[in-house]
Amino acid sequence: MPTPLTLYLAAPRGFCAGVDRAIKIVEMALEKWGAPVYVRHEIVHNRYVVDGLRAKGAVFVEELDECPPDRPVIFSAHGVAKSVPAEAEARQMLYVDATCPLVSKVHIEAERHFANGLQMVMIGHAGHPETIGTMGQLPEGEVLLVETPADVAGLNVRDPGKLAYITQTTLSIDDTAEVVAALRARFPAIVGPHKEDICYATTNRQEAVKAIAPLIDALLVIGAPNSSNSLRLVEVGRARGCAYAQLVQRATEIDWRALEGARAVGITAGASAPEDLVNEVIEAFRARHDVIVELVETAKERVEFKVPRVLREPA
Repeated sequence: MPTPLTLYLAAPRGFCAGVDRAIKIVEMALEKWGAPVYVRHEIVHNRYVVDGLRAKGAVFVEELDECPPDRPVIFSAHGVAKSVPAEAEARQMLYVDATCPLVSKVHIEAERHFANGLQMVMIGHAGHPETIGTMGQLPEGEVLLVETPADVAGLNVRDPGKLAYITQTTLSIDDTAEVVAALRARFPAIVGPHKEDICYATTNRQEAVKAIAPLIDALLVIGAPNSSNSLRLVEVGRARGCAYAQLVQRATEIDWRALEGARAVGITAGASAPEDLVNEVIEAFRARHDVIVELVETAKERVEFKVPRVLREPA
């Protein structure tokens, strides 16, 4: 007989409004202009999603110079430096910006502080596309990057009295709070965001993991290894006492040995992971266990973002 097992399914999980919009932008561009449509960087950090769009005619590239000037190009949901659309315009390319509106909000915020004479400190991960894009909104040296409270001690700022901070939208709420505390301790006059930069979806998914953590023996986060918000969910699970918390891209990556003896397993998905992959993981458990699925919902999400007007207009 299969071993009984309870799966605690976190909600909210999976696609956020920004990811949903970005995927829709690629699909609508293919419908409007036909294949191929070029996409600079992965539209979102999920191989399953990217492969699905590639099969429909999307071509993924790293830089604009890989794109022919006579085909549309789409910028990923993570945002791009100002130099990217400037280059596209110089080449007279048709481009569509799929930057998540919540990332764009951080870009606008950075520009506003810069216009007011403030130097920026960005809390984020070096090399992440969102961080590169946000830092690229301002001239070189105007945005200083920190990842940890220890980094704050080494900051060399122009004027301690004229600083503001912004954050990557996909960070851990708890870790970011520690960095903000270090910034405020060293620079009491530093200006924070008018409204929290960490996006609602990141916050909601982390809160859902916190809610299921006391109920489970192990946590599986469905997401990509280059997905910041998915990695943060693993960290939140571990910080909340999950003896085993692991990131998997597909059901085929589940380490069944590590789950031996578990009677309750939590399942969630990063903001760029589709529900198809959640169902795939649940079915993999059903093939091995007598499964009870319990939904733990901590918030309802009704956010929707419009696609750019160019895609809504007739061809």
